[in-house]
Order: sequence, then C-alpha cells, then structure tokens
Amino acid sequence: MAGIKEKLKNFKMPHTYVILITIMALVLVLTHIIPAGQYERVEDPVSGKNIVVADSFEYVDDVDAPGIFDMFLALEAGYVDAADIMFLIVFAYGFVYILTKNGTMDAALGTLVKKFGNNVQLLIPVTMLILGIMASTMGIYEEVYGLFPVFVGIFMALGYDAVVGGAVIFLGVSIGYAAGTTNPYTIAIAQDIAEVPLYSGMGFRWVIFAVTEAIAILYVMAYARKVKKDPKKSVLYGSDLDGIQARSIDELQTAKMSTRQILCLVEFFGVLLFLFYAILNLGWYIDEISAFFFMAMVVAGILSGYSATDICKTFIESTKSMVSSMLVVGFTRGILILMKQGMITDTIVHGLVGLLSGTGTYVAAYGMVIIENIVKLFINGSTSAATITMPILAPAAELVGMSRSIAVLAYQLGHSFADIFWPTACALCCGLMGVPINKWYKFITPLFGILFVMEFVFITAAVFIGY
Repeated sequence: MAGIKEKLKNFKMPHTYVILITIMALVLVLTHIIPAGQYERVEDPVSGKNIVVADSFEYVDDVDAPGIFDMFLALEAGYVDAADIMFLIVFAYGFVYILTKNGTMDAALGTLVKKFGNNVQLLIPVTMLILGIMASTMGIYEEVYGLFPVFVGIFMALGYDAVVGGAVIFLGVSIGYAAGTTNPYTIAIAQDIAEVPLYSGMGFRWVIFAVTEAIAILYVMAYARKVKKDPKKSVLYGSDLDGIQARSIDELQTAKMSTRQILCLVEFFGVLLFLFYAILNLGWYIDEISAFFFMAMVVAGILSGYSATDICKTFIESTKSMVSSMLVVGFTRGILILMKQGMITDTIVHGLVGLLSGTGTYVAAYGMVIIENIVKLFINGSTSAATITMPILAPAAELVGMSRSIAVLAYQLGHSFADIFWPTACALCCGLMGVPINKWYKFITPLFGILFVMEFVFITAAVFIGY
C-alpha cells in the first residue's frame, strides 16, 4: 500500500504533446472498432443550421477507416485548419511582447500597485465577472483570445504565475458561456431546435451563473493567494515558465513612465476598447482581430522609438517563445479531423442515447448530462453539439416524462462546462496562455470535480421543480 502511495505521489503527467498524440492514436483505434454511421441532416428554417433528423441514423458500409499515415495527414490538416488561431496567437503576443520589452507594462503596473496597494487582487473577481456576464448574455468567447497574453503578463508581473493570468480570462469567459442566460450560440439555438420558448427558464440559469461564477472566482483567488505567499505552491514551480517576467512589488513601485511609455499605454487601452467595439458592432472575428494586433504591434514599435529592423527582430523574439503554444492548436484540430474522417461521431451519439431508453426521469436526466460531457470530447463546438444532440435528446426527454427544457439544460450543463477540462477543448486556451496542459490539469481538476457535482445538483433541482 505504501508503495502505491509513493508511486502516486511521484507520478508526473506526461508532456502536453504526449497526451494529445495518445488521444489521437486512441481515436485512430476507435475508428477501426466503432462502425461508421451518420444521421440525416436538414436545414433548420429559423437558425439556418443543419440539424439532425431524429431516428434517421444508419450505418455506412463504404467508409475506409483511416490508417497510421492518415493520422499524420490529419495532424497536418489540423495545422492548416487552425492557421487563423495560430496567427492570432503570434500577433497578439507580439504586441504585448513589445510593451513588455520597452517597460510600459512594468511602469503601468507600478502605478496600479501604488493606487490599489494590497487590493490589486480585486482585478481577479472584477475581470472574471465582467467577462462572465458578456459571455453569458452575448456569447463572447473566441473574441477574448487576444487578452490571454496580456493578462498572463500582468499577473506574472504582479508576482503570481501564468496560470492565474490565464485562468482569469479562460474561466471567467468559459463559466459565463456555459451558464448561458441569453447566449445566442448555446441556449438560443438549443431551445429553438428543441422547440422550447426562446429564453424560457432564464431565472434558473441566472442562479446557475451566479453560483458557478462565484465558485470559479473563489477558486482562482485562493490559488492566487497561495502562489503569492509561496511561489513553490505554483503548479508551474520548477518548470521553464516558473518566474518568467516576474517582478517584485518594490521594483514595480519604483518604475516610472516615460513619454514613450505613456503613449504606448494609451495605445494599449485604445486597442482593447476599439476591439470590443469592432467585435460587437463591426462583426470582426479572428482574421480582423489578428490583423489589428499585428498593426498595433508595428505602431507600438514606432512609439517605442524602434527602427524597422528592431521591430522585426523583436517580433521574431516574441514568436520563438510562442511556437510551443501554436503547435498545440494544430494537434487538437487534427484529432477532430480524424474523427470526422472515420465517421464515428454520430455512431457514438446514437449509442449513448440508446442507453436512456426505459429509464426513469432522474436517471434519464443524469444520463443526458453524462452523455453531453462525453459528446464534448468528440464535438467541440457548442452549436455543432446542439444541432446533433438536441433533435435526439428533446424527444427522448418527453418519452420518459420530462420537459424538453430539461434536455436543453442537460446539454448546456454537460457540454459547456466541460470546456475547461477535455483536452480537445482546453488545449487551445492552454496554448494561448502558454501553460502546458499537464500543468493546467493539476490546477483545474479539483475545480472541474466541484462543477461536475454541481451539474447534477442543478439538474436534480430542475427535475424536482418541473423546469
């Protein structure tokens, strides 16, 4: 027994790429075990999305399961497919890197520390709550990708670690997105497909938002205090990221802003404000955001007094440090492409839903939550998951005596909260924050366990009150 405990104590999570390539190899094996199949799809006249036709599943015989070489082809295709995200990472970090290198961030943080003193930690709940509300109501998610390197740099400079800065953005937006109150990409589409009145049950979802966002904020703040008090408590302690960009409070307080740094800081806030305006009003998405960060990087270099050669060299420096994060994105896309080639996703959904037949209301509700958690591993997009599972789970709910709203809630809880845990979902954001996925799991697993339990608490309450 003592030997087992010692082994568990000394166990180290494999490298991020080892985890992802293992998942990819497992998916390859599954394409040879699970028969190919598909549902018929039709266009929904309201949402314009292609949705599954219930009871239309059929096996497909003329599909060749991908081989080993196809796995590497899928990986290459994943890099091509994820090129927009990869360049967003490069350009966003390039902008932040120049502001860090020229001392703007240190000087600005010094001013912040002087103003707020020990209350600097309030940046955590304030930022997470703002992002959570925006995600819950408007469906903001990918639009915050450019903020990852910004907040990682800020919190590391304040004496925390990269996980704190990344978690403030990732958990703030993902928890809010999952507890969607009026989220057009989750709750609105799911309710439309399930033929449930639009935005019905909003009061209960606001309760879910308040509880889950509070849990996430308290969790991040507790971890941040622990790391600030003893850096050895960081999940990154001893890794290559340990201590990068770290500054003492005294160093920050003595930093003074030059005229060039003031101009760069004005540009920094101007960039963030205009990005939010462009996203909400001009329809900007990843391509436009990437180009804007690239332009902002060049302007920051000019304001810093850099020559054209200096700007190019600094950009190359910043890119070197983000290569590892970029490569993670291609891996996750490659996994999803491999599953699509093997046509096993619909078969998995069909098999999981079949397990619900003949069960009672509570058991069926719990089963739907579990199904959606599993589906998340194979279908990352929330809209895609809704178009596949809602036409099946909504009628299934009625067959066991539940309302269709319960099926929608099960989709929302099971699929969306898993964003922070399943590697096909969280690996991208780990890449954006520059944190290895194995280190992220060490940080996030207890929180995910708490939220997973809360999913069953919420679904139990929903069935009890006749949601």
